[in-house]
Amino acid sequence: MAASTPSSLQAIKATPTPLHGVLVLEPRVFTDTRGFFLESYSERAMKEVGVHDRFVQDNHSCSVKNVVRGLHYQICHAQGKLIRVVAGEIFDVAVDLRRNSLTFGKWHGVRLSAQNYKMLWIPAGLAHGFSVLSDAAHVLYKATDFYHPECERTLAWNDPDIKIDWELRGAPIVSTKDSQGVLFRNLNEFL
Repeated sequence: MAASTPSSLQAIKATPTPLHGVLVLEPRVFTDTRGFFLESYSERAMKEVGVHDRFVQDNHSCSVKNVVRGLHYQICHAQGKLIRVVAGEIFDVAVDLRRNSLTFGKWHGVRLSAQNYKMLWIPAGLAHGFSVLSDAAHVLYKATDFYHPECERTLAWNDPDIKIDWELRGAPIVSTKDSQGVLFRNLNEFL
């Protein structure tokens, strides 16, 4: 089998984003006439690229085209997240809510799909959300802390100061909870 992406011998390629600590990860993919094989998670490979966090929970969501989920974060029990897509395509977004960060209040987005195999590592202290670009998308993500509903907060997905371009090609579909997200300028609980 020949490796397709990335081409080096490393188990995973890590590319920094403009947000401190947020990484685009590309696992080594082996393809042949049967299909492909990749390690979707390796603690050793993650440590080699600087991610030393321990994961305690796996989540799986399925959403239809033009759904926007987020922007979610927890004020206590902050979660780091490792996001990947196993069917479809999303535009995955992180917003830095770490008050002492040089990129505080900034956002970055990455297209993740079943075809490009990319993953996004978002350390604790950032809000997370995504929009669905394909007809449907199955999103898997590992979290570094358990879900605590009493600690969850929602940043407005359509905040006029942050100005995220969700890359949608139709009207957004947003849950009632997410449509009631708080504007960044009104947040009083940062990480």
